[in-house]
Amino acid sequence: MIKKVTATYKQSFSGLSRETWVLSIVMFINRSSSMAVPFMSLYMTQYLHRAPSDAGLIITLFGLGSIAGATVGGKLTDVIGFRSVQIYSSVIGGVFFILYSTITQFNILCLFTLLISFFSEAFKPANYAAITSYAAPGTETRSFSLNRLANNMGFAIGSAIGGIVASFSYPMLFIVDGSVSILAGIALLFFLPVLHVLPKTVAEKIRNSAVLKPWKDVLFVKFLLLNIMLTICFFLMFRVAPLFYKEIWHIDEFWIGLILGLNGLIIALFEMVMVSKIENKRSPIQYIIMGVLLIAVAYCILLLPGITPIVAAILAIIVFTIGEMLALPFINTFVMSRTNDHNRGQYAAGYTMSWSISQVIGPSAGFYLAEMYGYNWLWTGLIVLLLVCAWGFKLLGRNMD
Repeated sequence: MIKKVTATYKQSFSGLSRETWVLSIVMFINRSSSMAVPFMSLYMTQYLHRAPSDAGLIITLFGLGSIAGATVGGKLTDVIGFRSVQIYSSVIGGVFFILYSTITQFNILCLFTLLISFFSEAFKPANYAAITSYAAPGTETRSFSLNRLANNMGFAIGSAIGGIVASFSYPMLFIVDGSVSILAGIALLFFLPVLHVLPKTVAEKIRNSAVLKPWKDVLFVKFLLLNIMLTICFFLMFRVAPLFYKEIWHIDEFWIGLILGLNGLIIALFEMVMVSKIENKRSPIQYIIMGVLLIAVAYCILLLPGITPIVAAILAIIVFTIGEMLALPFINTFVMSRTNDHNRGQYAAGYTMSWSISQVIGPSAGFYLAEMYGYNWLWTGLIVLLLVCAWGFKLLGRNMD
C-alpha cells in the first residue's frame, strides 16, 4: 500500500520542466510572505481600534490597487517579459510592506494599501504567463497545480506563522511579509532564465499581429463574470470569516491562523494527486461546478447550530478546500487554453483582474452586510450566489459543446 501511494505521488510530479519547479519554489517563498493580508481586518480592528467599516475600506482599496496592478502587470508581461515584472513587483512590494508596519495614520495606510496591492497583483499575470510558457507539453494543468501547491503550502505556513506573530506583534507581520517578498524577487533574479527574445522584438510582433483581445472573446468575458461571483465567495472565507471567528465564536488569533493554514496544507498534500487522477476523465466545467457547490456547503456549515466553534470552522475549511481543489486548477487551465504567445499576459491580466474586482466588491459588501444584518444573512447570501454561479457555469459548458 505504501509503495502504491509513493508511486502515485511520484507519477503526479514527474515530467514537469525545471523552470516550472523554479517558478513554483519562488511562488512558495512569495506566498509564505502572505501572512499579513488575512489579518488585515484584525490589524485594523484589534490593533489600531478602527471600526469594521474601516477594515472593509482597507480591503476594498487593496482590491482597487490589485485591479490596476493586474492591468499594468499583464501589459508589461507582453512587452518586457514575465521575468522582469515578477522581480520588480516582488522587491518593490516587499519594501512597501515593511514601511506599512511603521504607519498608524489612516489616510497614509490607505495610500500604502493601494501601492502594496498594485505591486502584489502585478506579479500574478506575469507568473501565470511564465507557467504557460515553460510548461512541458501535456503538463499544463499539473504545472498550474504544482504552482497552486507551492502557493498554498506557502499560504499554510504563512498563515500559521502569521497567527503566532500576530499574537505577539501585528506590525511584525508586515516586516516579515515584506522581507520574504524581497527574498522571492532575489531568487527569481538568480534562478529563472533570461528571455532570449528582446522586449522590442516582442512589442513589434504584438503590433504587427492580429491578436485577439480578451475583452473581445465573448465566452471568456462570460467566464470572467462567473469567476467574479465565485471569487467574491472565495475571498470572504479568508477576509470576513476570520473576524467572525474572533468576534462571534471567540476563537483566538493562534487558532485562526492554524485553521486558515489548514487550507494550504490539504492542497499541498492532495491536489496534485487528485488532479493527475481526474484530469481528462470529465469536462473541466463539470469539475468546476462540483467545486462551486462544495464551497456553498462550506458556508452552510457556518450556519449550523450546536457545533463547537473550532470544530465547525475546521470542518468548513476542509469542505471549502475540497471545492477549491476541484474548481481552481481547471479554471486556470481554461484561461490559458485561450491564449497565444502574444496575448498571454493580457488574458492572465483579465483573469487576475476578475479576482481583484472580487476583492473590491466582496469584502466591503461582506463587512457591510455583516455589520447591518448579521453574519448569518451574509452566509445565506453567499450560498445563494454560489448556487447561481454553478448554474451559470453549467450554461457556459453547454455553449462550449
